[in-house]
Amino acid sequence: MVARLGAVCARYRWVVIVLWIILLAGMISATKLVDVNENEGLTVPGTSAFRGADTLDRAFPASNAGTAGQIVVFGAPGAMKVKVTQDVITKVIKDIKTLPSMGLVGDPFTEPSTVSPDGSTALINLRYTVNINDIKPAMYTHLQDVMAPVKAVPGLQVAYSGAPAAEAAGAGQDISEGLGLLAALIILSITFMAVLAMVAPLLSAVAGLMLGLMSITVFSSVTPITSIAPVLAAMIGLGVGIDYAVFIVNRHREQLRAGMTIEESIPAALGTAGRAVLVAGVTVAIALTGLFLSGIPTVTMLGVTASFAVLTAILAALTLLPALLSVFGLRILRKRDRNAPPLDSAGELASGIWGRWARLVGNHPIPFLLVAVVILGTLTIPFFSMTLGQVDAGSDPPGSTTRIAYDQIAKAYGPGQNGPIEVVLSPYSDQAGAKKIVAAISKDSDVQIAYPPVINAKQQVMLIQVVPKSSPTAQDTEDLVNRLPGQIQLLVGKNVTVDVTGVTPAMIALSNRITDRLPYFIGAVILLSFLLLVVEFRSILVPLSGAVMNVLSVGAAYGVIVAIFEWGWASQYIGVPEAVQIEAYVPMMMFAILFGLSMDYQVFLISSVREEHLRGATTLRSIEIGLSHTARVITAAALIMITVFMAFVLIDNVVIKMFGIGLATAVLIDATIVRLMLVPSVMVLIGDKNWWLPGWLNRLLPGEKSPV
Repeated sequence: MVARLGAVCARYRWVVIVLWIILLAGMISATKLVDVNENEGLTVPGTSAFRGADTLDRAFPASNAGTAGQIVVFGAPGAMKVKVTQDVITKVIKDIKTLPSMGLVGDPFTEPSTVSPDGSTALINLRYTVNINDIKPAMYTHLQDVMAPVKAVPGLQVAYSGAPAAEAAGAGQDISEGLGLLAALIILSITFMAVLAMVAPLLSAVAGLMLGLMSITVFSSVTPITSIAPVLAAMIGLGVGIDYAVFIVNRHREQLRAGMTIEESIPAALGTAGRAVLVAGVTVAIALTGLFLSGIPTVTMLGVTASFAVLTAILAALTLLPALLSVFGLRILRKRDRNAPPLDSAGELASGIWGRWARLVGNHPIPFLLVAVVILGTLTIPFFSMTLGQVDAGSDPPGSTTRIAYDQIAKAYGPGQNGPIEVVLSPYSDQAGAKKIVAAISKDSDVQIAYPPVINAKQQVMLIQVVPKSSPTAQDTEDLVNRLPGQIQLLVGKNVTVDVTGVTPAMIALSNRITDRLPYFIGAVILLSFLLLVVEFRSILVPLSGAVMNVLSVGAAYGVIVAIFEWGWASQYIGVPEAVQIEAYVPMMMFAILFGLSMDYQVFLISSVREEHLRGATTLRSIEIGLSHTARVITAAALIMITVFMAFVLIDNVVIKMFGIGLATAVLIDATIVRLMLVPSVMVLIGDKNWWLPGWLNRLLPGEKSPV
């Protein structure tokens, strides 16, 4: 089927190219007509934090609508008690209220506890009338302009947190895709030594990426997605798009050099390499969409949007690329190769460096197996101390306005002020009982202050804001969040629902949900991928060993990100000067991506090995030729993917850095230790049993029957 698709696309090449141009133009127009619907909240349905937030939204809609921000004004101790300071702040507050889309603006001199105890700092709380996706960089510029008179007062400084400062800080960082493409250009030019052989994969990858990102934009008009989703999709889509196209182009070039005509080679390349691309891509998509098992809508949408980029990369590789190859003709080869006599590619490659390497591993499988396992095991060790948590503004780059604001708030008010907790009681509106509850909360050793309650008597909802003594990421804060509901429940009775909500409780709920669901998710992804590869390779042991190897690769990648981000090893060189916790959803998301990407190289390599096996070659000979066929292109593709992923480390977002480092590490490990050492040694040790399939299953599966 894939071969026939390649033949049709090659024959009607200009029609296919024009259809792609029309499709991209239509999608560009569609993106101009839709409104992006972003949702930055990592809500976890069914948890106390989720119920509490929902109750507050219904009981206090005015104070919870729109998007929150904050201005931090600070100076020497007592600066906020000086009349000049108070006058200028009072004046700018009036001006802030006139800004577009501005809703509520707090006055630190009338709101309780918004001036620090030492009088050094004042907080101006903001709430815009628009949602986060409607916050524009210009809003931050307007805010800075209005605050200019405050900055002009000697000794006063201004910093911003929340919207719109955080959104402005993330703008203008779209150079990563460009750097990744530049790196791909250089690597492909070295690999293929032909301009059009370099251009074809890039055109295919870019077209697929554009279609994927525009599809995500249109999709976001229907279902909310987080702002990190397009960045993550671009990272994955660009990497796999180039990978898939390079693999097909490489096979096409080999066949042309072996004497095939263009008309013969394109369908043949699609029937072999293209089929492998389809299987590999579907495996990645399955792994990504498996994130629905997380039970967390935002994480599920990350997987869905990333799978868009993978599927459009497959579509481009199987339709646009054959058309381009047909247009380029023999110019896909170097000049000296176009008129050269046909080559015995299998014999030539098997006698090359990779063939010799395969024989070396095949003749000494146990030492290479042990070395590979020791390396992977060593890299995995840090994983066992992984701590899931949240990455907040305290991890922003030093000197950024959001980081300055975070540090100043912690210094002036205490670290817990950066992550207040909201206690929600419903149905409850007893004023006398509320005082007892606040008094009881205030006596807790981990509570800095419990504010007087806010009550909606009509809906019988009470809100008590609690500021912990410790930072949002501290274990003491988590312990406080976990024990508060039980303590309050004893005071109000079982007929009152007590929920603890806010950003910090939501992240704790997220960590707990992921910890609970991660084993099921991993098992489901492995099982689905295993079944897919059983059908493709008509083997039990090849998919099974591949799954085990991929898990080892993922474990090693986990270990590296723990060592860098939690332990702080060399983290300063990637713009993370301090140790941070691993963002709660990163391990689950990384597993989906890494397992899929690792399976890519497994499919590419094993497809070539199986082709030789079906031609009657011995196990060692099949591995020699299969590794020789794929090693160079896998190495080039891995280098491209590594540079693409590492380019995203330049983005200031720490979570994106985690993904970039983790994905690049996993690809490096997979393309070297796993593919060049572990796979050949394991396959040689298993021998012909690699292709064992129970007779009943062999008869049941469609397609060519396994000879073993």
